[in-house]
Amino acid sequence: MLRPGTLSLADLHAFWRRARPVELDPAAHPGISAAADTVAQIVAEGRRVYGISTGFGSLARESIPREQVAELQRRLVRSHQAGVGDPLPERVVRLILLLKLGSLARGHSGVRLETVDRLLALLNADALPVIPAQGSVGASGDLAPLAALAAPLMGEGELLLRGRRLPAFEALAELGLEPLELAAKEGLALLNGSQVSCALALDGLFRGLDVFAAAIVGGAMSTDAALGSDTPFDARIHAIRGQPGQIAVAGWLRELLAGSAIRGSHLECDRVQDPYSLRCQPQVMGAAWDLLGQAAAMLSREANAVSDNPLVFPDSGEILSGGNFHAEPVAMAADIIAIALAETVSLAERRIALLTDASFSNLPPFLVAEPGLNSGFMIAQVTAAALASEVKLRAHPASIDSLPTSANQEDHVSMATHGARRLGPLSQDAGRVLAVELLSAAQGLDLRAPLTTSPRLDEAHALIRKQVPMLREDRPLTPDIEAVWALVEGGRFFELLWQSETADPFVAR
Repeated sequence: MLRPGTLSLADLHAFWRRARPVELDPAAHPGISAAADTVAQIVAEGRRVYGISTGFGSLARESIPREQVAELQRRLVRSHQAGVGDPLPERVVRLILLLKLGSLARGHSGVRLETVDRLLALLNADALPVIPAQGSVGASGDLAPLAALAAPLMGEGELLLRGRRLPAFEALAELGLEPLELAAKEGLALLNGSQVSCALALDGLFRGLDVFAAAIVGGAMSTDAALGSDTPFDARIHAIRGQPGQIAVAGWLRELLAGSAIRGSHLECDRVQDPYSLRCQPQVMGAAWDLLGQAAAMLSREANAVSDNPLVFPDSGEILSGGNFHAEPVAMAADIIAIALAETVSLAERRIALLTDASFSNLPPFLVAEPGLNSGFMIAQVTAAALASEVKLRAHPASIDSLPTSANQEDHVSMATHGARRLGPLSQDAGRVLAVELLSAAQGLDLRAPLTTSPRLDEAHALIRKQVPMLREDRPLTPDIEAVWALVEGGRFFELLWQSETADPFVAR
């Protein structure tokens, strides 16, 4: 049941992980209708209100006659379909539809219940607008991509109907639906808003959580395989610093390593301290965890927000122009997600390097028998280094950029949409770095036999070995990396760490 304004991060995560039917709470209907009635009254009175009886952006001074109000909305949607590039992924489009529905159903946008119901019908029929990925600067709303969402309501543009890309009018006909004629304010309400950038950022956050969970599990496995100490994870160390993320990460590492026979075998060894990539995991990963939590809170609020313009307040009959469409919170959230993942990957790549370095790990060079004849994980570490470098490049902040648009009416923009969109390829690269670490750590644990790791890490090891056998002599490693990356992307390490496929780990901790 969609209750506008109450979507939790767990709700959003579950919907992102697996599409499911959506039902709008009937309690939202009166508010939607009251806002639509307010707009209709303004049109009937001939009042001059931005976007209803005027042009848009820098053309706001141009008045529109009452008889052309509907035509104004239709032309607005057509003119704003200027996006380019590959279509957005299906699960991102589903999130966009859900967020747009939730925003319009708050009752401050002035759209009719009929229009909200049509969006709901498309979502539940798995009829997804084909939305080009590029063309929004994340201010005045995600205009070009949201125009591609709005056009199919009028029978224009394209829909992906259960996997088939069709002209919208054909897809609507298959569903037994007629094109809508948009009423006053409706085109503007559909186009204005931060739903595209927010959905992309949520996609980046959720993919980032899969990567982060894999990094915690991989970091624990690497620590055990490298004969690292668990003393740096002692709760007393972290309590006296007081950083919540650091405390949480140290706790997860302690839980994962508890009961390891490998750890018990070297309690009296002469190694005084481990390198930072092992010893400082709570400090580095904890800081990243706090950033991800901050981004999650910002995006959770934005997912429930009314972010179009102007806004309708039926209780007073007013329509107020503001700037809720400006996606600066989303832009900054996307940037801190990117930074958190870049640091996560930076640490993971260093742990791979330690494992493959026989002078530190006391394992065979490059984690393979007969080194020299075999190169083992030598080039897998090079691949991880290359990907880690790409992640760092993509982590450069997008929110610090701005290019004025619309004849300088929109003179500061957020760049949220591409800032959020870049999280997709960034998380893919990050996930593959973690795949290399998980493979390396699993190999290191195999080489410690007959000593065994902890019960929790044995679960992770078995998950990997179910897909990829131990490396006994050289073979192409690309299929192995891709197989373990699929486990990361599929949330298997998320589930292992937080014991649920779709949990809200920020609440769970």
